[in-house]
Amino acid sequence: MNEERSSPKRLWDTFREVPVIEDEQTPWKQIKLLKIITLFVVAVVVFGLALCSKVSFLLLITLSNEGTKTIPAEQKPVALLCVGCCLVASSVLLLQKSIWKACYKSSKVPAKKTVALVLFFEFMASLGAAILTIVAMPHLDIVTNVMILNSVAVVSALLQVSTQCTARERNRFLLPSITSMVLIILGFVLFCFLYIMKDPANTKMIIWVGLAVGGAFLVSFNWWETYFRLIGENSSSIFLKNLCKDMTKCQNVLHILSSLLRIAVTACVLGAYVPLAKMDWDIVKSIPSRETRIIVITVGVQLMSSALCHWFALAACKMHALRRCFILPLYLASLAVMALLIIPVIVYYQDYRVKLNGTASINFTGYCNVAVDGRTLNQNSSVFPELVLDVTHTLCFLDMSKVTDIGILTGSAASWWLGLVFATFHLWYLSIYRIQRTQDLFIRRFYEGGFLEQSLLLNTRFDIQTTRKWKQFKPLDPVKVFLCATMWHETYDEMMKIIISIFRLDRYRPRKKAETSDMTFEGHVYFDDAFRDVPGSRGRHVNEYAEMLVEIIKEVYSIFLNMDKGIFSNQQQIPDQRIVRTPYGGRVVVTMPYGNSLVVHFKDRKLIRHKKRWSQVMYLYYLLGWKVATKYYKRWESGEDEAKLTGELQKEKHNTYLLALDGDTDFHPAAVMLLIDRLQLYPRVGAACGRIHPTGSGPMVWYQKFEYAVGHWLHKTAEHVFGCVLCSPGCFSLFRADALMDDNVMKKYTIKASEARHYIQYDQGEDRWLCTLLLKQGWRVEYVAASDAYTNAPEEFKEFYNQRRRWGPSTMANIVDLLGSSNLIINKNPSMSTPYMLYQLFCLTSSILAPSTVVLMIAGSLTVLLNIHPNAALVLAVIPPAIFLGVSFKVKADTQILIAAVMSVLYAFIMMIAALIIIGNMIKDKTILTPSSIFIIFLAGFYLLTAVMHPQEISLVVHGWLYMLSIPSAYLLLAIYSMVNMNNVSWGTRETTPAAGPAKPVAAAPQTQAQKVKNTFKRLLTRIQCCKETYRTGSEASVSQQNLTDEPEESVPQPQNTIVEDESRPEEEERQEEPAFTCPNQCWVTQLQSLSDDMPLQEDTLDQDEELFFRELTAKYLEPLPEDKNKQKKVTENLKELRNKITFVYFLCNAFWLVATFCLQLIGGSVFIQVPKLDMHLQLTGEYIYIDPLGFMFILAFATLIIVQFFAMLYHRIYTLIHFVSFLDTESKFEKKRQQVKKVQNDDNVKTDKVNDDEVNDHEVNDDEVNDDEVSDDEASDDEVSEVHMFPGLLNRIYDRGAMV
Repeated sequence: MNEERSSPKRLWDTFREVPVIEDEQTPWKQIKLLKIITLFVVAVVVFGLALCSKVSFLLLITLSNEGTKTIPAEQKPVALLCVGCCLVASSVLLLQKSIWKACYKSSKVPAKKTVALVLFFEFMASLGAAILTIVAMPHLDIVTNVMILNSVAVVSALLQVSTQCTARERNRFLLPSITSMVLIILGFVLFCFLYIMKDPANTKMIIWVGLAVGGAFLVSFNWWETYFRLIGENSSSIFLKNLCKDMTKCQNVLHILSSLLRIAVTACVLGAYVPLAKMDWDIVKSIPSRETRIIVITVGVQLMSSALCHWFALAACKMHALRRCFILPLYLASLAVMALLIIPVIVYYQDYRVKLNGTASINFTGYCNVAVDGRTLNQNSSVFPELVLDVTHTLCFLDMSKVTDIGILTGSAASWWLGLVFATFHLWYLSIYRIQRTQDLFIRRFYEGGFLEQSLLLNTRFDIQTTRKWKQFKPLDPVKVFLCATMWHETYDEMMKIIISIFRLDRYRPRKKAETSDMTFEGHVYFDDAFRDVPGSRGRHVNEYAEMLVEIIKEVYSIFLNMDKGIFSNQQQIPDQRIVRTPYGGRVVVTMPYGNSLVVHFKDRKLIRHKKRWSQVMYLYYLLGWKVATKYYKRWESGEDEAKLTGELQKEKHNTYLLALDGDTDFHPAAVMLLIDRLQLYPRVGAACGRIHPTGSGPMVWYQKFEYAVGHWLHKTAEHVFGCVLCSPGCFSLFRADALMDDNVMKKYTIKASEARHYIQYDQGEDRWLCTLLLKQGWRVEYVAASDAYTNAPEEFKEFYNQRRRWGPSTMANIVDLLGSSNLIINKNPSMSTPYMLYQLFCLTSSILAPSTVVLMIAGSLTVLLNIHPNAALVLAVIPPAIFLGVSFKVKADTQILIAAVMSVLYAFIMMIAALIIIGNMIKDKTILTPSSIFIIFLAGFYLLTAVMHPQEISLVVHGWLYMLSIPSAYLLLAIYSMVNMNNVSWGTRETTPAAGPAKPVAAAPQTQAQKVKNTFKRLLTRIQCCKETYRTGSEASVSQQNLTDEPEESVPQPQNTIVEDESRPEEEERQEEPAFTCPNQCWVTQLQSLSDDMPLQEDTLDQDEELFFRELTAKYLEPLPEDKNKQKKVTENLKELRNKITFVYFLCNAFWLVATFCLQLIGGSVFIQVPKLDMHLQLTGEYIYIDPLGFMFILAFATLIIVQFFAMLYHRIYTLIHFVSFLDTESKFEKKRQQVKKVQNDDNVKTDKVNDDEVNDHEVNDDEVNDDEVSDDEASDDEVSEVHMFPGLLNRIYDRGAMV
């Protein structure tokens, strides 16, 4: 059989129609360039900010020195106060953040022992920091001050040694930790020797030196937590284990207490030292302007640069640029600070010697006495020379002319710096994941303002790494992804998109034997209402859409199987696939070219409940209930340990995801991996959605492109940043199995609509309702802007209106449900807070008042066009929508849409003319400060700026003009249509009769006797093959037979989600007593098998346990709903009653808004807000603009909402860039790491493979796996293929023997 299918059957028909497979939407070259630029910028920014922070902090300490003159002696307390502010700034920020989290998220109270131990270490660290920086460092030289901050790693080095010793293994970083400790102690010894031996009789200096050493030692306790956690994990101490758990659970309360303690300790040290140093606090009240300016600028630079450096350092780590943008810049910062402070001192000293011109010989001590200490401060002189001389003064205590002093000072500084380097040497080999969680990367939440680079380096997670694993990397747990697509009446192009996407993912993540992958997946397509009755056939057939899907799978399979073949290479033929009868209809099981499986489930509406939500219930219970959970319950019944099984089940639920897809979704592997990142690293994320791009052509699609863009740019990002995304669309969203299997989620999702509001909330927006259930259970729903997916959008006005008629009421119903349960959600969901719920309430109110707002906008346009009174314009603006509202209750939906289309065109002309007149008036009156002009300029500028933040989508701004012209149609007419037709719960789209339906029966041509015998024999064989049901016995077979011979249903497909669940067959269609089986294919199995020999379908049987599962599932949740005309009539009446109530309240609110505006305009200018009018040069014209209070409040609220959403978008954009850069930096190395793990084949095997090259080319692809030798040498390797699909044209690799060289 292999030989028969090794070459094309028709040598003249080898031409192919290959669809677009590569990612042509994403500009990967530009993105890679952006990645390089981003990493370079981040590295420079981290280095520059660390430099600014350290220099400004050291300058404040220098200004506190009693001998410096930039700040007079009596004003030194001000400088010391600023040093204290720098120390406590991070504690103040941490206090604010912890109070917020304790109020709106978690506020568990820790144990007393935990509080005592944490506060003890915090007390020592804060006391040490205050003593070192406020008391000791102002009396030391600048070189010592720069480098003594690096000595705070001494206790960290000691704890590293202790931690690694408790691991009882040979640790690779034990020697660097010991070396670090020795070097830091050596630095202390040299420092003490230099200062004490310089003047042994100077008691004060001995005290300062002792305080400096003691303060540095106490500060180094600041990072005790990371090592105590590791010691607790490796020891048997119950106290340490409980301590670590308690600190993790109660960190918000502990951070509040520790922050308050730090602020109090710093304030006490500062308050006690100033009087002891014989300084007076009263000077703080009267500081000269020059000194105030110097101190304020220095403190401002220090505080801002410290906070920004901390944030950019986090970003560098999340971008997987730990070495390039984090470690190296922070190491170099201390050296750069030293150079920046010492080089000007040397330059000024040499300039002074040059000015003497040899008239006098002067050394450094003489220079200090004459030029530094003997100078007179000039208040009008530049600040920089004074600061340089003040820095020089700190070195005057030492004799910098002596080589010994310079050598000892350099030795102590180098020892401290090298000690820090060795103490953080493990960071060079630290394994991190892309977009690593901050709490998993850094132990403490914030930084230390006075020890910025030291705190960032020492606060990073410490991992014990053994010598046996030189590059130890603990990968994340592998995940299992189920791709679940629902189909009904998709077109050829739509089906082609999603099938190519699934095969593309198969090529990107091939399934191989005996090889662990980070992600495995199965594809499942659930085809609704796939069967039909065919006259003359014994069994039911699949419809033309199902046939088309099988043909597309065959076509795409062939393309991917022979994609890289040469023109004259032997083309691999598609191996045998499986076709299976099931209790719900049937399935086709396809093993894709690279080993992953794709299962197409054809649903028969006579056997199982149809519609999209019930397809989702079907795959939720099949994939999660049957394939994930059932096996653990069976193992438990067999007697396995319950605790062990519980842990394994929980782990699998946590690492199993469902990717919900529509039948027309087009996506690339990168989009899936970006979604997986969020769920892998953030355990409370229950769902994540990507950026949905509508595709198609025509004005309706242009409008939707900009509408989708604005919705994702602003609304979804604001939801993600401030709370949770309320709707993760079913066309492309990743769900965590653990979240779906949670209480009150999957079980509640199976509820049948029993009330009128259920039809709207449950069936009209099933994806939004599912997210509502997740949010109520405390799960987080996120938006990943870097994950792009493409789906077809309605191209016709009618289809668009019907789609939004379905979305609008369901959206409102789910938001009202959330707001009604706000107290429960806030207490249960840490991501949902009271301010966020108020934000959603404001958005809901805005959407309700949108029609009246549009009416006011139209009234303003009419005022400009007709030059009439605003009230007259308001009356004219109300009349057309009011008429449309009244007529809509009387005419059919199609007529309503026709009227809305005509009115939309008229309104668009009014909007366009009004905009032109407003622009003309701006030019004519030479002013831009009018309400209309401000609105237009602000809106246009805002959308343009937002588009600039999305450079890949900036071209969508072109469609913005259509969006603006369509505002009356989208927010007024569509709102009326949606409210009036709320009782219509049909699906609204894809409800047309198929273009290529089943052929009508025609009269048979006369046949000869031989032909009749031949046809009879064929029908007999077909009937025998169709009726073979090896897995059904007894009554089941009789039931199946009854289903096969059931009466035919209507040829026209019924709309989905209609009130009438299943319409009965016409009574006149009675079953014939003796049917004539004249159809060539007697059932759907032979029908699909006869489609083509290019993809043979071998009939297989279903596992008995799985068959029993489907029968029980159908009986429990998915049994076809019986026809109940009385119930349907009652539901129809209830829906109309609900429609009437909601419509009345909805339009009553809008009427109140319009009446209030009308009354205010009627009263006149007495209650109006008066705003001065400006010309084009922003100069007062003497005229005034009058704005009514309601309008002003609306404009203010709208502007506030826009600004809030803009900053949320800006924040989200930055983190999207971080995610994208980290993805590019790590995903391209994934295949390289896999190749390094593989064993390299020997030369003999390679030669054998080359000799048998032809045999390899002809080898069939196994149904379950794809081995390495199944890909011929002239094909691209799996690694190359996967990366070409991710980064086409970017990665050029050379392979030898299967490994990268």
